[in-house]
Amino acid sequence: MPERSVDAVVFDVGNVLIDWDPRFLYRKLFDGDETAMEWFLANVCTDAWNEQMDAGKLFAEAVAELKATWPDHAAHIEAFDARWSEMLAAPNHDTLAIVHALRGAGYALYALTNFSAEKLAVTRAMYPLFDDFDGMVVSAEERCIKPDPKIYRILVSRFALTPERCVYIDDRPVNVDAARAIGFIGLVYRDADTLRQDLRGLGVALA
Repeated sequence: MPERSVDAVVFDVGNVLIDWDPRFLYRKLFDGDETAMEWFLANVCTDAWNEQMDAGKLFAEAVAELKATWPDHAAHIEAFDARWSEMLAAPNHDTLAIVHALRGAGYALYALTNFSAEKLAVTRAMYPLFDDFDGMVVSAEERCIKPDPKIYRILVSRFALTPERCVYIDDRPVNVDAARAIGFIGLVYRDADTLRQDLRGLGVALA
């Protein structure tokens, strides 16, 4: 058999292994008023604000600060923390099937994720997503978020990886580009079928 060119596969978590979207919760809180919901998410509980928790800030602190700025929206801000689990959909079973196939074929598996440590613990309690993984790097624990090159280097150093022999998978092109700059083989995640085809195109065997 020909020698493998890939030793390991690294997965992003959110919107690859499991769908996460504040809209899953806030459509309920805004009674289906899409305009009001989108305004709230664009101006109050923004992506940039959420990234503070991905970078290690505690939810209690971030919520308190945001409520002081937007007191009229206090209840909806508190829900971002208290009802966070309602932003999760079911795991992406088609993608998890690929994870299992890679494990069966003997590849090392890792996760590199922008995630609050507090909420990752919630996710792990809800879903056994990571049982097949050999290791994981979590942004909140490192106080560093993708696409900062530092977090990719932490992954490489911690698990003694050779980036050129690792496939990195993420739904955000900017994160894939950052991985490629470190030397990883980068794939932008679109759906499980496309991922399966992309992996096979790289010669990655799936059990």
